[in-house]
Amino acid sequence: MQRSLEQRMAIKICVKLEKSAAETIPMLKKAFGVDCLSDRQIFRWHKAFAEGREYVNDENRAGRPSISSSDDNVKRVRDLLNTDSRLSVFRNEEGESPSAGTVV
Repeated sequence: MQRSLEQRMAIKICVKLEKSAAETIPMLKKAFGVDCLSDRQIFRWHKAFAEGREYVNDENRAGRPSISSSDDNVKRVRDLLNTDSRLSVFRNEEGESPSAGTVV
């Protein structure tokens, strides 16, 4: 996550220096190597900054939260599993038996 924020800042600087997206891509690839954003993402962010976007953070959006497990959820599941030793939860889409002792 931090690497993508750094790259967005670099893209924003390139826009302010009036570099095109095509000029920005090789500079980012040289600076960030294999961790570089995709060309498509660079073009998207370059366009957004060129159109006046100021913030480098992602917009908040509706939908599933980015983290589905919290300390509270983990504690609740552990408490539930500890109330009945015969209770276990399996997620098995292929219809195969999970390995012994696997709790998902």
